[in-house]
Order: sequence, then C-alpha cells, then structure tokens
Amino acid sequence: MQDAISYKPWPAVGSLLGDRTNQAAGDGKGGDGGPKHGGGGGGGGAGRRPDGMLEVVSENALIVVGRRGCCMGHVVKRLLLGLGVNPAIYEVDEEDEKGVADELEKIGGGGEVQFPAVFIGGRLFGGLDRVMATHISGELVPILRQAGALWL
Repeated sequence: MQDAISYKPWPAVGSLLGDRTNQAAGDGKGGDGGPKHGGGGGGGGAGRRPDGMLEVVSENALIVVGRRGCCMGHVVKRLLLGLGVNPAIYEVDEEDEKGVADELEKIGGGGEVQFPAVFIGGRLFGGLDRVMATHISGELVPILRQAGALWL
C-alpha cells in the first residue's frame, strides 16, 4: 500500500499581512479548508499593516481581489486558469470590504475600485468587464506574457 503525501497549505495572504483574524490557513476553526490558488484566500482584517495591500500587489505578477464567494471573481479566476495562468486570489470579507477598497484606490491611482479587481504587473488592470473585453479581442495573453504571469 502506498503512503499518502501529507498536505501542507500555502500561507494565506492574510497571514503575510499580519492578519490575526484569518482562519482559512487550515487551523480548523473555519474558512474553506485552505487558501486559494497562488497563496491567496485570506480576508483583510484589522491587523493589516497600512502598506500591506501595496506589498501584496507589487509582489505578484497577477492578483485578483474579490469578495468572498462572489461569482464574478470565480469567473475571472476560471478564465485565467483556462489561459494557463495561476493567479493569486485575495478574497475580502464583507466587514473588510471598505478598507480594502480604499487601500486599492490609493494603489490604483485614485479611481473607484470595484470587485473583482485585477492587478497585472503591480498596476490596476480593471474588473471582469475589462478582462473579458481584452480576452475577446486577443490582447490579454500578450499583456499577461509581458507582466510575467504567463510563460508559454
């Protein structure tokens, strides 16, 4: 009989940000059993450092920030996975939505940020509509290659 390989979850983005409220990292107290693709999956929280989102956005070639359980965030994630990209996912809880949106507006240049927000190469790319439009026009894959999110 073969031995099973033990499962070790990736650290959640919330733990990287100093989020003491994140319980999705596999502590058995809640969450959805682990982080999402690319090490994301934690919600924002009161323990987040002021520059936390800037650090996370700048360290990932592609990150999708969306509401926890939102179908539009799921659509963006599935589209990107279908293209061969493994996006980092940051899911925001309802109570943290305003604070995270304010932080993302500062990073994105002051415009209103709507979830899901897609950051490519450390810059705000747009939401679901922009991702779908550039995918349909054939411009998304070259943008992802240029940012280093897609290698093939």
